[in-house]
Formats: sequence, structure tokens, C-alpha cells
Amino acid sequence: MEQHFAPAPSALRVDRADLTLRLASGPDEIEACQRLRYRVFYEELAAKPDAAARASRRDSDRFDAICDHLVVVRQGTPTGDEPILLEDGELVGTYRLLRQSVAERNGGFYTQNEFDVAPMIAAHPELNFLELGRSCVLSPYRTKPVVELLWQGIWNYVRAHGLDVMFGCASLEGTDPAQHADALSFLASIPVPDEWRVKAQPAHAVTMAPRGKLDTKAALRSLPPLVKGYMRLGCYFGQGAVVDHQFNTTDILIVLPVSAIDPRYFAHFGQPLSG
Repeated sequence: MEQHFAPAPSALRVDRADLTLRLASGPDEIEACQRLRYRVFYEELAAKPDAAARASRRDSDRFDAICDHLVVVRQGTPTGDEPILLEDGELVGTYRLLRQSVAERNGGFYTQNEFDVAPMIAAHPELNFLELGRSCVLSPYRTKPVVELLWQGIWNYVRAHGLDVMFGCASLEGTDPAQHADALSFLASIPVPDEWRVKAQPAHAVTMAPRGKLDTKAALRSLPPLVKGYMRLGCYFGQGAVVDHQFNTTDILIVLPVSAIDPRYFAHFGQPLSG
């Protein structure tokens, strides 16, 4: 497998108050991201580790070596009893990024296991895609400022690499779709142009269908901050959800073409390179 450890260009770095967002540098920092993911996914959110993950206390897979990893680092007094420390502070958040050009040289995208993204990608041969995954933030920092900081890092990365479309799975906690009926119904009611429709893999699909007498405000409140952030930017959602029993989640697909982003956000995050 091709190894892919990209440098951390200064153009991708963002400093806000006591937080810094940048790219992980080298295998040691990627291992720190894996330890943070284990702490959040398995120790806090009740994912089910296999024997290897339990022994190493790391969430890892074959994609880690070919991805870039955004990290959010906090300066100051560390949080909790066993902080994960990098040279410039405590690691409090991470997000995994996989460019289409890298994925195609290394066996494809992680998302394809749950959602059939291949037809969408094949229908847009002129566009460059970016897969987003393994979003992970320590509980005290799951706030709008940190979500916006992660988005700024992704957007800087998109501009640096000339990417056109972002996609990836987002998760609702728990494996009972009935508990998310209002949220799934609300997301299914959002119109999606035919060219951006992506279906869940049939073997894993859970129905997402609009229904009457929906409390829209309650459904919106139940969504994770990251999902609401992408909604504000103008994303589309896949058809169907997928229950992931290992991670104790119900997964939905987010598709965000740069061309669909509400232009008012460019004043805050920066114009597209072609703009």
C-alpha cells in the first residue's frame, strides 16, 4: 500500500484563541489520532472494539496510512487524567481526509462499504472528490467554535488541492433507527438533484422517508452539530441510512459540492480558488 504522509503547509494552519488546527505530521501524530478516536468511539460512545483495538487502545484501519489527518490542538492545562499530548499541546479533535487521486491508487474509498458512491463519482469525471471521515472531538470541545474550526481546515485543504466535492458518513448515536425517526424523516425531505443522489448499499440500508406531522424544530435539534453545520453550507443527503453495529451508530451520507455552498459563507471561510 502506498504511504501518504503529507507535510503541514502553513496555508492550512488556523489559530483561534487557545486552539490550533493543522495537519498531523508523521506516523506518531497519526497514532495519537487513533488513540483519541478509540477514547471517544469505544470508551465514550460504546463502539465495540475487536481484540486488536482493545489491546492497542487505538481505532485504526488500512485507510489511516493513505489519508491526511486534521488535528485540533489546545494549549494550556490538559483535560482529564490521561491527555493525549502533541508537541504543541493537547490533541482534542481530528478529522480524516482522503483525496480521490490517492483513493484510486489504493483500493477506493472507505465510504463505499456503506454507500454506493461509485455511480456519483463516475458521473462527474471532470470533478475531484474528497472523502471526509472519522470525525472525532473530545466531549468538552463539541461546540460550534470547534466545528467551525474543523470546517475551516477542511475548506483550506479543499482550496489547496483544487477539490470540487466533499462527501462522507456522519453518525447519529445508537443503532435503533426508530429513535432517529424524526431526524431521518427530516433529512429525507430535503431535495437532492438527481446527479447527486447516492443510495445506501442494499444489504445495509435503513429507510429514510419523509412523513407527515413532523416536528421539524425537534428533528433539527436532535442532529449533531457537525451535520447542522454542513446543512447550513448547503449539503445534500444520501438515500437511506446504515446501521453500524461496531460503532454503535446510525450513519447518513453527506454530499457537498463546492458549487452548492451558499456564497455568503465565503466571506468567513474564503473564496474558492476559481472564484
